[in-house]
Amino acid sequence: MASNDDTTLIRTVRIGGTTFTLLGTAHVSPQSIADVRREVDRGDYDTIAVELCDSRYQNLMDPQAVEQMDLFEILRSGKAGMVIASLALGAYQQRLADQFDIRPGAELEAAIHGGRRRRLPVWRIDRDIGTTLKRVYRNVPWWQRPSLFTGLIGSLLSRDQVSADDIERLKQGDMLESTFSEFAAGSARLFEPLISERDRYMAAQLLANIQAAETTPRSVLVVVGAGHLSGLEQALSDGIDDPAAESRRLEQVPPRSRWPKVLPWVVVAIILTGFAIGFGRSSELGWQLVGDWVLINGSLCALGAALARGHPFTVIGSFVAAPLTSLNPTIGAGFVAAAIELMSRRPRVEDFRGLREAVADWRGWWRNRVARTLLVFLFATLGSAAGTYLAGFRIIGQLV
Repeated sequence: MASNDDTTLIRTVRIGGTTFTLLGTAHVSPQSIADVRREVDRGDYDTIAVELCDSRYQNLMDPQAVEQMDLFEILRSGKAGMVIASLALGAYQQRLADQFDIRPGAELEAAIHGGRRRRLPVWRIDRDIGTTLKRVYRNVPWWQRPSLFTGLIGSLLSRDQVSADDIERLKQGDMLESTFSEFAAGSARLFEPLISERDRYMAAQLLANIQAAETTPRSVLVVVGAGHLSGLEQALSDGIDDPAAESRRLEQVPPRSRWPKVLPWVVVAIILTGFAIGFGRSSELGWQLVGDWVLINGSLCALGAALARGHPFTVIGSFVAAPLTSLNPTIGAGFVAAAIELMSRRPRVEDFRGLREAVADWRGWWRNRVARTLLVFLFATLGSAAGTYLAGFRIIGQLV
């Protein structure tokens, strides 16, 4: 049955002694919040399940958790790209909150608070967002991955107002899918890990929780985006032989291809061979090749740091570091540049506290010290990568 504004749907699936009531919500509809509260207050349920993973649950219930972020550790562990992607996606959701005066996930928050008020178990059944993003990335062929990146950058510079088409997608779909659809609409390779896999994962989690419960729940209210209703209902109706094993399968991240690990070392070998050939012909040519390498690689990396409005020390350090780090793939120029930026302009408490609001507007990425450090990492990395290949072609051209 549908609610008054036709944005919320309810379906039921009975498995054994448990009835699952699937409540589909629209993420920008105040009516959906009211519908969730109404269903919880009916008192017919002994368990609540929500479309959240642990990290999204933490962000929703404790927005100040971002203040505990260790930025240096994020850079050192190679997670900066994932953090940038998450913040960029969150920027879209923040624009929704500002435009409609509704915090994204407010209907899920209402379900959680309602469950706590009635002292009911609250299950978090969605797959970790980091795993989903990684599976999205690995599911796309390598030659299409740059389009994801350029689309992500485009989403940072996009309009502040969300279009009518976006609103319709939100009324019928999933928040994460709608966020991605800003720059990746209509991609079957994105739909599979974003929606289909998560439908099956949430079904597996529900069934696994039923099996693990000491007392089998009689009635479970499952609050999900409307875009998951059909898939989740189908997955539950079809059944899953081993829910725990299915969850583990869908949590696995496909292994990386070998060539991205090998290619940097191949490039280093080519560059060093070029230097050796150059010096073998004449010292003048050899030093000219080294000079081209330093100038092109260092300049483009420094340009990236400058475009991110890095500290002058960061720009200078990027110029010096790039020609060296490009010959040592174990350490990146972006990491060095971001580390210098951190030492030169340490983020303040208010920078962490206001990070989510700052990145909602593209200009805020340059004003907030945390976001700007991440931009320094990103732009310096791109500049160094471009410099490496341009300088390499220059060296080969000089030798040929």
